[in-house]
Amino acid sequence: MVNETQIRSIESMVQDLLSAEPAYFLVEVKIKPTNNVKIFLDGDNGISIEKCVQYNRALYKKLEESHLFPADDFSLEISSPGLDQPLKSLRQYKKNIGRLVEVVLLDGTKKEGRMTDVTEDGIIVEETKGKNKKKEIINHAILFSNIKTTTIQIVF
Repeated sequence: MVNETQIRSIESMVQDLLSAEPAYFLVEVKIKPTNNVKIFLDGDNGISIEKCVQYNRALYKKLEESHLFPADDFSLEISSPGLDQPLKSLRQYKKNIGRLVEVVLLDGTKKEGRMTDVTEDGIIVEETKGKNKKKEIINHAILFSNIKTTTIQIVF
Protein backbone atom coordinates (compact mmCIF):
# COMPACT_ATOMS: atom_id res chain seq x y z
CA MET A 1 0.00 0.00 0.00
CA VAL A 2 1.46 3.35 -1.08
CA ASN A 3 0.06 5.10 2.01
CA GLU A 4 2.08 2.77 4.33
CA THR A 5 5.26 3.56 2.40
CA GLN A 6 4.55 7.27 2.65
CA ILE A 7 3.86 7.00 6.39
CA ARG A 8 7.14 5.11 6.98
CA SER A 9 9.09 7.68 4.95
CA ILE A 10 7.51 10.57 6.85
CA GLU A 11 8.12 8.84 10.21
CA SER A 12 11.79 8.54 9.27
CA MET A 13 11.98 12.24 8.33
CA VAL A 14 10.32 13.25 11.60
CA GLN A 15 12.67 11.03 13.63
CA ASP A 16 15.64 12.71 11.90
CA LEU A 17 14.30 16.15 12.85
CA LEU A 18 13.60 15.07 16.43
CA SER A 19 17.01 13.45 16.95
CA ALA A 20 18.52 16.84 17.85
CA GLU A 21 15.97 17.33 20.67
CA PRO A 22 15.42 14.04 22.56
CA ALA A 23 12.81 15.60 24.89
CA TYR A 24 10.31 15.43 21.99
CA PHE A 25 8.90 12.32 20.36
CA LEU A 26 6.63 11.19 17.53
CA VAL A 27 3.23 9.86 18.56
CA GLU A 28 1.55 9.20 15.20
CA VAL A 29 1.49 10.02 11.48
CA LYS A 30 -1.82 9.98 9.58
CA ILE A 31 -2.44 10.66 5.90
CA LYS A 32 -5.95 11.35 4.68
CA PRO A 33 -7.01 10.48 1.10
CA THR A 34 -6.76 14.20 0.27
CA ASN A 35 -3.01 14.04 1.08
CA ASN A 36 -3.57 15.92 4.32
CA VAL A 37 -0.61 14.80 6.45
CA LYS A 38 -1.28 15.01 10.21
CA ILE A 39 1.60 14.52 12.59
CA PHE A 40 1.22 14.30 16.33
CA LEU A 41 4.27 15.14 18.46
CA ASP A 42 4.64 15.23 22.21
CA GLY A 43 7.34 15.93 24.75
CA ASP A 44 8.29 14.68 28.17
CA ASN A 45 7.13 18.08 29.43
CA GLY A 46 4.61 18.75 26.65
CA ILE A 47 5.27 20.59 23.38
CA SER A 48 4.66 24.25 22.60
CA ILE A 49 2.88 25.69 19.58
CA GLU A 50 6.15 27.39 18.63
CA LYS A 51 7.94 24.01 18.52
CA CYS A 52 5.15 22.56 16.36
CA VAL A 53 5.50 25.51 13.95
CA GLN A 54 9.28 25.04 13.84
CA TYR A 55 8.94 21.32 13.03
CA ASN A 56 6.18 22.04 10.50
CA ARG A 57 8.42 24.41 8.52
CA ALA A 58 11.38 22.03 8.57
CA LEU A 59 9.31 18.98 7.62
CA TYR A 60 7.40 20.83 4.88
CA LYS A 61 10.70 21.52 3.09
CA LYS A 62 11.76 17.88 3.44
CA LEU A 63 8.43 16.67 2.06
CA GLU A 64 8.69 18.98 -0.95
CA GLU A 65 12.21 17.76 -1.68
CA SER A 66 11.20 14.09 -1.30
CA HIS A 67 8.45 14.17 -3.98
CA LEU A 68 6.41 11.67 -1.94
CA PHE A 69 3.25 13.32 -3.22
CA PRO A 70 2.59 13.90 -6.95
CA ALA A 71 3.03 17.57 -7.93
CA ASP A 72 3.72 18.33 -4.25
CA ASP A 73 -0.04 18.17 -3.70
CA PHE A 74 -0.24 17.84 0.10
CA SER A 75 -1.01 19.78 3.25
CA LEU A 76 0.79 19.38 6.56
CA GLU A 77 -0.44 19.79 10.13
CA ILE A 78 1.72 19.23 13.20
CA SER A 79 0.22 19.34 16.67
CA SER A 80 0.21 17.63 20.03
CA PRO A 81 -2.30 14.78 20.33
CA GLY A 82 -4.58 16.56 22.81
CA LEU A 83 -6.06 15.17 26.00
CA ASP A 84 -9.04 13.61 24.20
CA GLN A 85 -6.79 11.31 22.14
CA PRO A 86 -5.91 7.84 23.45
CA LEU A 87 -2.36 7.23 24.62
CA LYS A 88 -0.32 5.44 21.95
CA SER A 89 3.30 5.12 23.06
CA LEU A 90 5.09 3.89 26.16
CA ARG A 91 6.62 7.32 26.55
CA GLN A 92 3.14 8.91 26.65
CA TYR A 93 2.06 6.43 29.31
CA LYS A 94 5.15 7.20 31.45
CA LYS A 95 4.61 10.94 31.06
CA ASN A 96 1.07 10.57 32.46
CA ILE A 97 1.79 8.54 35.60
CA GLY A 98 -0.32 9.89 38.45
CA ARG A 99 -3.21 11.02 36.25
CA LEU A 100 -6.74 9.66 36.18
CA VAL A 101 -7.33 7.37 33.21
CA GLU A 102 -10.06 5.32 31.60
CA VAL A 103 -8.82 2.05 30.16
CA VAL A 104 -11.03 0.17 27.71
CA LEU A 105 -10.00 -3.47 27.46
CA LEU A 106 -10.25 -5.62 24.35
CA ASP A 107 -13.31 -7.39 25.83
CA GLY A 108 -15.07 -4.00 26.17
CA THR A 109 -14.84 -3.68 29.96
CA LYS A 110 -13.62 -0.39 31.43
CA LYS A 111 -11.31 0.33 34.32
CA GLU A 112 -11.07 3.84 35.75
CA GLY A 113 -8.60 5.13 38.27
CA ARG A 114 -5.19 6.69 38.81
CA MET A 115 -2.36 5.27 36.71
CA THR A 116 0.32 4.62 39.33
CA ASP A 117 2.95 2.73 37.34
CA VAL A 118 4.02 1.87 33.81
CA THR A 119 6.29 -1.01 32.79
CA GLU A 120 7.40 -2.36 29.43
CA ASP A 121 4.47 -4.82 29.56
CA GLY A 122 1.60 -2.83 31.02
CA ILE A 123 0.21 -0.41 33.58
CA ILE A 124 -1.13 -0.36 37.13
CA VAL A 125 -4.44 1.48 37.64
CA GLU A 126 -5.51 2.24 41.21
CA GLU A 127 -9.30 2.19 41.53
CA THR A 128 -10.99 3.63 44.63
CA LYS A 129 -14.37 2.16 45.58
CA GLY A 130 -16.61 3.41 48.35
CA LYS A 131 -16.09 6.28 50.79
CA ASN A 132 -14.79 6.84 54.31
CA LYS A 133 -14.76 3.57 56.35
CA LYS A 134 -15.98 1.52 53.39
CA LYS A 135 -13.26 2.92 51.14
CA GLU A 136 -11.44 0.19 49.24
CA ILE A 137 -8.44 0.59 46.93
CA ILE A 138 -7.97 -1.98 44.17
CA ASN A 139 -4.83 -2.10 42.03
CA HIS A 140 -5.44 -3.44 38.53
CA ALA A 141 -2.39 -4.73 36.64
CA ILE A 142 -3.28 -4.43 32.96
CA LEU A 143 -1.11 -5.74 30.13
CA PHE A 144 -0.74 -3.55 27.02
CA SER A 145 -1.80 -6.59 24.96
CA ASN A 146 -5.24 -6.43 26.67
CA ILE A 147 -5.74 -2.66 26.21
CA LYS A 148 -7.90 -1.29 23.42
CA THR A 149 -7.58 2.39 24.45
CA THR A 150 -6.36 4.45 27.39
CA THR A 151 -7.53 8.06 27.71
CA ILE A 152 -6.74 10.72 30.27
CA GLN A 153 -9.72 11.78 32.38
CA ILE A 154 -10.05 15.51 32.98
CA VAL A 155 -11.29 16.51 36.43
CA PHE A 156 -12.65 20.01 37.08
